[in-house]
Amino acid sequence: MILRRDFLKIGGLTLALPGCVRALCQQNMATGSKLESLTSGVKPLGPEDYAERQERARRLMAASKLDAVFLPGGVNLTYFTTVSWGSSERTFGAILNKKGLPVWICPAFELERARESIPAGQETRTWEEHESPYKLIGGTVKDLGGRRLGVAPNTSGFQIFGLQKDAPDIELVNGSVVTDGCRGTKTAKEIAFMDLAAKITKIAYREAFAQLRAGMTPRDLSSAISAVHNKLGASGSGGPQFGPNTAFPHGSRVPQTLGQGTVVMVDGGCSVEGYRSDVTRTIVFGKPTDKMLKVWDIVKKAQTAALKTCRPGAACEDVDTAARKVIEDAGYGPGYKYFAHRLGHGIGLDGHEYPYLVKGNKLKLEPGMTFSNEPGIYIYGEFGIRTEDCMVVTEDGARYLGGMEALAIDQPFADR
Repeated sequence: MILRRDFLKIGGLTLALPGCVRALCQQNMATGSKLESLTSGVKPLGPEDYAERQERARRLMAASKLDAVFLPGGVNLTYFTTVSWGSSERTFGAILNKKGLPVWICPAFELERARESIPAGQETRTWEEHESPYKLIGGTVKDLGGRRLGVAPNTSGFQIFGLQKDAPDIELVNGSVVTDGCRGTKTAKEIAFMDLAAKITKIAYREAFAQLRAGMTPRDLSSAISAVHNKLGASGSGGPQFGPNTAFPHGSRVPQTLGQGTVVMVDGGCSVEGYRSDVTRTIVFGKPTDKMLKVWDIVKKAQTAALKTCRPGAACEDVDTAARKVIEDAGYGPGYKYFAHRLGHGIGLDGHEYPYLVKGNKLKLEPGMTFSNEPGIYIYGEFGIRTEDCMVVTEDGARYLGGMEALAIDQPFADR
């Protein structure tokens, strides 16, 4: 959780960015030398949080008639167990089960290293290099009194094929009902981490925008953004694009430098206790054209329409539709012609995760779900405009994480 004094600290900061005009940027009230860490008072999740996650997983397993769920190395494993272990050709992971604590599957030669991370009192079963880890997994599921095994969505294909071959008596099913079912809605602690991460990224952008100068490259701006993130106590970055490159939703490799009237788009984030931020701002260095102003305003209206539509009981696709209608009604349609991607993605421990705000997704929103809200208009050969803030579904609507929403093309951050 975030200590109250830290919320007061970040809430009381003067966050007004003077805008994109150079003369105004020079009036920035904060300087990098005055920045200090905002993460020093953050308290990590504790054993009780992981115990609650595993209990929730057991409830979902029971509801879906699963006997166990296998979690290979990766984010799902860390989410449920605290253990951080990368993926490799040697199968390692945990078997969540309805009977109690996870049972671990581990290469024998890695046992001592694994014991440094696996919580005390949890059973670990090993396999030697010439043995099949899949047979071991199958046997463990049977020992736990079951045969229906859910596999996490990040399970590799070779592991699934191995289970099918060496554990033919085990019924494999999609385990996302458990992994996504737990991770898709965030607790108050998780939301607090994400609020702070979003706030840090927005402050980092604000401070870096004050350093814009003619001749700057995207790499120069990216370095400035990273430096401010570091001062604020988080490892983060921004991916800037200049000029015509902003018409590519994920950027272009064509070299660009900053000049008067250049559109600047920055998309990036950081993490607090592993929980991600994702923020995009589009501004202009110098004076924007009337067309730039018009397109920016359309995109902002689309973002606002999506925020107002985002509430418990609405379908994911409804939020995408609300934003897309604003853009199409303004003449930038149909469909994906100018607004070339879905409205948003889930976010948490992964930058992109379940669920998604996209046409055809009829999943109903619930309090605690977190998404990006990032409409855009991309005009190849000219420029692109995207504004992105992440939002959390509340009991009666939705709100932006980290505050500081964009107000105008020359005021990319509200005061708080």
